[in-house]
Amino acid sequence: MGKTSFIYRVFDLYYDGFKHMTLGRTLWAVILVKLFIIFLILKLFFFPNFIKQNAPKGKEAEFVEQQIMKRTGE
Repeated sequence: MGKTSFIYRVFDLYYDGFKHMTLGRTLWAVILVKLFIIFLILKLFFFPNFIKQNAPKGKEAEFVEQQIMKRTGE
């Protein structure tokens, strides 16, 4: 891969940008902490595994089908 190829130039642009970042590192740290909180902490406490708690083992698909049919009124 030569230094004039598009992929190399794109990689070099991002590499150079992240290498010289000062305030951006702090902002990326804040973004990563927020994503951790959103996807891990909130999911654990506010979105329990309803299917695992209510469906018999091995019959999860039938449970989901019954719930959908019950809620649509058919």
